[in-house]
Amino acid sequence: MTGSSLREMLLEYQGYVLAYRLRAALGGRLRPPGERLVLSEYAARRLERQALARRLVEEGLDAAQLGRLEALSGELMFGFWLNPAEVSAFLRAALRQGGHPALGDPEAFAALLTPSERGRLGELGVRLVCAHHLSCLSLAAPLLDPDGLAAVWQRVEATTPPLFVDELAAAGQV
Repeated sequence: MTGSSLREMLLEYQGYVLAYRLRAALGGRLRPPGERLVLSEYAARRLERQALARRLVEEGLDAAQLGRLEALSGELMFGFWLNPAEVSAFLRAALRQGGHPALGDPEAFAALLTPSERGRLGELGVRLVCAHHLSCLSLAAPLLDPDGLAAVWQRVEATTPPLFVDELAAAGQV
């Protein structure tokens, strides 16, 4: 695994952690089932999901395997931040449930970060993290406007945060 692909996988896990925290903060029907996965558990499930997805493409899956693939995708919140359809479905459900300040207010989103994460990031880093994730949430808005979607993607790519979550720092990855 190259350093670049390792970083991408760690960023994916970091995105999972933040999505988990956001969904837990929203609570109700959006609360993630079960406890948050530690990095090693996430990696094992991610590898299982990847193998099932590869098998789906190469030879197809039976109903049980397809169900497991869907369950893993849901548990891992795969594509939560960068899939406009996923973001749109999440925001619709969040709004039906009454919303949450973290869905649009950078300070409320920053409250999802731990004090040590905020310390590692510094003020500018916290602003970058909030801008990035709130830009990701705005991916849902321009689904009908391709030009708007391109502009949002540019904002998302311009604000990609560094690795910072405590779970990765504890594993020596930050």
